[in-house]
Amino acid sequence: MAEALIIDGVRTPRGKGKPTGGLHEVHPQELLAQILRALADRTGIEPADVEDVVVGNGDQRDDHGDDIGRLAVLAAGWPVTVPGVSLNRFCGSGQQAVNFAAMGIASGFQHLVVAGGVESMSRYQPRRGGGVLDGGNPAIGAKYPLVPQGVSADLIATIEGFGRVDVDAFALRSQERAAKAIAEDRFAGSLVPVRDPDGTVLLDHDEHPRPQTTAESLAALEPVFARAAAKVREPSGLSYDQMCMQVYPQVTEVAHVHHAGNSSGVVDGAGALLLASADYVKAHGLKARARVRNVAVAAAEPVIMLTAPTPASQAVLAKAGMTAADIDLWEINEAFAAVPLKVIRDLGVDEDKVNVNGGAIALGHPIGASGPMLLQTALDELERRDLATALVTMCTGGGMGTATIIERV
Repeated sequence: MAEALIIDGVRTPRGKGKPTGGLHEVHPQELLAQILRALADRTGIEPADVEDVVVGNGDQRDDHGDDIGRLAVLAAGWPVTVPGVSLNRFCGSGQQAVNFAAMGIASGFQHLVVAGGVESMSRYQPRRGGGVLDGGNPAIGAKYPLVPQGVSADLIATIEGFGRVDVDAFALRSQERAAKAIAEDRFAGSLVPVRDPDGTVLLDHDEHPRPQTTAESLAALEPVFARAAAKVREPSGLSYDQMCMQVYPQVTEVAHVHHAGNSSGVVDGAGALLLASADYVKAHGLKARARVRNVAVAAAEPVIMLTAPTPASQAVLAKAGMTAADIDLWEINEAFAAVPLKVIRDLGVDEDKVNVNGGAIALGHPIGASGPMLLQTALDELERRDLATALVTMCTGGGMGTATIIERV
């Protein structure tokens, strides 16, 4: 198997996912196009050499529709001979794009691939179904009483015994670590400003962090999902809480502990990585920063939905011939605080190695763009600390998880 090498990566700042956010007026095609141009400028590659641009996106509708991967290539002004493709594995879409690119190169079928993701959550249109990811198919609902992800996160917390103090403490740590990372410019290596057509900088920093957060301010927030989970849902005649208890009869009451302060932030953003084969690197005088050691995807029970990062991480470690103790840094996406807390417990990971620069609770989670951003954060921090290996894992809708191990070259 050939090596899949990471040459470099760039990302936008994360803009607040609302009409007043710094990136709201930028079409997501244009947002990703700026990243493609910046990546080519940084690495010096000829865009015409790129064999594919693989793009993750969790929405795939409206502004994000019609194969945003190909349209972003055209918006970037790259040669029309460069193809692009879009994929959706919910929150893990961008990470899956990187994993697919790595597979293509490791197989020997490809030599230069751009992989990334984009999501402008401030531009989302209302989705039918109240946040239940079932495609509007009642037959799926009859087999699996799917619930919104926030209710799934509360179900995890209930079963694992994570109380409000536990999830709030994790959220506070995310804010504190992000504030320290920003103060020390730890994200500067990957972050590029977003500009309007005349060159004016629209946003050059992550907008979502709240460094003023305290334990007291978090404790004052009302759990977000309690009211919605108590409402009766038709045609089942059950509430979301009752649907959870139907699948998990050992649960007599779902403890609702998640709120806006300990859940991932809604933001806009884009990011991409350039991956190449060793032959391409040698032939073009490039310098690789890391190799993709191995990749994995896993699935688990879809009602609790967010537990698959554990089997995905176990799978990628086994494929790489490694154990959790061999990993220097972990990026476990903070979709909700209970998710990384469970992975940490399941795998016996040292919390001091996890999300050392904060995570999505503080920085935001631009769905399809998060995977590439987490990989860039992990690589930058490996270099800063002179460490070797990182594992990035994410939960996704439908009860899946993605995982990637990278190793510095």
